Amino acid sequence: MFKGNVTSVTVPGVDGEFQMLNHHANIVAILAQGSIKIAVPDFKANAAFSERFTKSDKDQKFLLPISSGTLELNDNKIIILVD
Repeated sequence: MFKGNVTSVTVPGVDGEFQMLNHHANIVAILAQGSIKIAVPDFKANAAFSERFTKSDKDQKFLLPISSGTLELNDNKIIILVD
């Protein structure tokens, strides 16, 4: 749905929302219902999925609502699988 360099990613973890920045420790997490928030200077979603993202007026982040998912951050790269 999206691939690119980001400033930060905030996700709804099962124990609460958390944010990942550059050089965050490696992590695997289960995600809960909520929104993934992506802070990125130049956002370009895959055209087939761009309508699923909205832009927050408050903090200029791009939001993707999810019902659940899994996240892996390793070597400064995040892979997120969501429902």
